[in-house]
Amino acid sequence: MPTIDDIKKQLPPETRIIFDSLWEKLPGAEKKTFIDLLQAFPSKANMLHLLFKLGSDHMKMAFGNKHRIAIVGPANVGKSTLYNHLIHHKEDKAIVGPLPGTTRATQVADAGIFAVVDTPGADAIGEVGDRERQIALDAAAQADFLIIVFDAIQGIKQTELDLYLRLMNLGKPYVVVLNKQDLVKREIKVLVDHSAKALNLAPDHILPVSARNGENIPNLMKMIAATEPEIIAALGQALPEYRWQLAWRSIVSAASVSAAIALTPLPIIDFLPLVVTQSVMVLGIARIYNYKITLKRARELVVSFGIGFLGRSLFYELSKFTGLPGWLLSASIAVSMTVVMGYAAVIWFDRGERLSNENVKQLTREFTKVFADNLKGILKRKPGKKGMKEVIEKMLANSKFGQDRSVIDQQSEEILLLPPDVEETNT
Repeated sequence: MPTIDDIKKQLPPETRIIFDSLWEKLPGAEKKTFIDLLQAFPSKANMLHLLFKLGSDHMKMAFGNKHRIAIVGPANVGKSTLYNHLIHHKEDKAIVGPLPGTTRATQVADAGIFAVVDTPGADAIGEVGDRERQIALDAAAQADFLIIVFDAIQGIKQTELDLYLRLMNLGKPYVVVLNKQDLVKREIKVLVDHSAKALNLAPDHILPVSARNGENIPNLMKMIAATEPEIIAALGQALPEYRWQLAWRSIVSAASVSAAIALTPLPIIDFLPLVVTQSVMVLGIARIYNYKITLKRARELVVSFGIGFLGRSLFYELSKFTGLPGWLLSASIAVSMTVVMGYAAVIWFDRGERLSNENVKQLTREFTKVFADNLKGILKRKPGKKGMKEVIEKMLANSKFGQDRSVIDQQSEEILLLPPDVEETNT
C-alpha cells in the first residue's frame, strides 16, 4: 500500500514543498482520511475516473470552482492523447494527429474533481509558434497544477529545457511525464535517467507513461490527486456513499468476463478461469472498502461459498424448466453468481457479516431468472465471447442494482446473516 512518503518520493522538489505546506495545514482527522483513501484508491484508470466523477459535485460544494490542470509541453509529444484519457465525455475529445501543431488553441473539459486543459505546443518558432507558445504559457499560469509532457524518443534538448525552466518560474505544483514509453520499452529506464539528468531531477521524479494505450495513467492520476490533500481528504469523507457504485463497476467487469467464459455450457462454468475472475473482483472490492486482503485470501473466500458446485446444481435444476439454450443459461448463471459473489464481498467488507450459503443460493437463483429473461430478449443467437461481454456490460451498467445497493439488500434482508468467523459446509 502506498504511504505519504511513497507519494512524496515521486514528486519533484518544488511540488513536494507545496505538498508539505498543504499537508501541515490539514487537521489530524483529515490527514487520516487522506491516508485511508490513498490506500483504498482503485488501481484501474476507469475506476479512478468513476471515483473522480462521483466526487465532482461534492468537491464543487466544498471548494467552489474545480482546480484546473494544464497539460503543457513541446509540440507532438502526445498532450492531446493524454488529455483524451483524462476527460469524461467523448464529445470533449481533442483532435490528435501525427503532425506537429494539430492543437492550435486551448481546450478545457471535465475530468471529475478536476478540470483539464489541453494546450498547443510551447516550443514552436515563427509568428504562429510564438502565438501558440504564449497561449500555452498563459494557460499554465492560470492553472493550479501542471502536467509537463516530454517525448521519450526525442529526449530533452535545449528547447525542452528552456520551456521547462519557464514553467518552473510560474511556481506551480507539477509532475513531469515522459510519454511514448510503449515505443521504447527496453530503453525506458535509460531514457528516464537521461531526462532526469538534463532537467536536474531525480529519476523517481519523472513518470514514464503511454498516453496511447494508457500505461501508468492510474499512477499519474494518483500523483495529481495526492498534490491536493485538502480536496482528496474531503473526497475521502464523501467516499462511503460512492463505494457501492465503485464496487458495482468491478462487479460489472467481472460478470461480463464470466459470461464470456461460460458461453460453453457447464461444467466449464466452475473451471479455474471463473474462480480467478471472481477472486480478482473480490480483491478490487476489498481495496475500495479499504479492507486488507491478499489474492489468495480472496480466492479462499470465493471457494468457501461453493460457487462451482452451486453453478452446476443450478444449471441442471433450471435447464429442466426454462427450455433455454445451454449457452444462454450457462452465461446467465455465471453472471448471477458473479454479481452475488460481489455483493457478498461488499457485505463482508462493509459490515463484517457473511451471507449464508442459503442466501447466496437463493439470490443466485433469482438473479439467474432475471438475467436469463433479459438475455433471451436481447440475443437471438449465440454471440462470440466479445459480443457476449459487451452485451453483459451494457445490461448491468444500466441495471437498477448499480445505482442503489438497497435493491439487493431488500431481497436478502430476511435471510439470516452469519458472522464472518462462522464456517459453513458448502452446499
